[in-house]
Amino acid sequence: MKVMAYMKMPFSYREGWRELQAKSPSIPLLAWCVVLPMSLLPPVMLYFAGTHYGDAFMTGFADREWRFITTILFLAELLTFFIMGWVIHAVVNGTEQLSINYQDAYLLAALAPLPLWASSLALGVPSLLFNTLVALFALGISCSLIYHGLQALCTRKEHDVVTISATYTIMSAGILGWGVLLAVI
Repeated sequence: MKVMAYMKMPFSYREGWRELQAKSPSIPLLAWCVVLPMSLLPPVMLYFAGTHYGDAFMTGFADREWRFITTILFLAELLTFFIMGWVIHAVVNGTEQLSINYQDAYLLAALAPLPLWASSLALGVPSLLFNTLVALFALGISCSLIYHGLQALCTRKEHDVVTISATYTIMSAGILGWGVLLAVI
C-alpha cells in the first residue's frame, strides 16, 4: 500500500481501507509486524527523555526508575492492542445497525494507535508543552482513524449516528487505557 493512501485514511473512509481490508492481514501478523515494532517506540523515546533531560523536562522526571517504567509501558501497550481489538468487536457488534469481524476489528486496533506511537518521537524535544500538543494532535488523528475505519470496515454502515456513537465509546475506552498508561509514567 502506498504511504499517501495511509496518510488519507484518517480523513476518508474510501482511501486505502478497502485495499488494506482486501490484503486481510492476520491478527498474529498485525501483532508481530505492526504492533510489536511500533510499541517499542514510546518506551525507547521515554527512556531517552527520562535519562537525558531529567528535571529540565518536568520536575521529578529524573528520579524515576526508567528501565522498570518503560518495560511495564511496553508490555501494557501490547496488552492494550488485544483488549482494544476485543472492545472494538464488542462495541460494534453490540449494535443492531453495524457489524465487524474480529480480523477487521484487530486491523483497526493496530492502525488507530499509530499516530500516538509516532507522536512519541516528539520526546526528542525537551519541552513538555510541545510534547503535550503533539500527543493531543495525535489523539485527534487516532479518533479520526477509528471513525473512518468503522465507516470503511463495518457492514451496514448507513447509520452514521451509530458509527459516531461506536467511535465515541471505543475512544472513551482507548483514552481510559491511555490514561492508565500515562499514570504508570
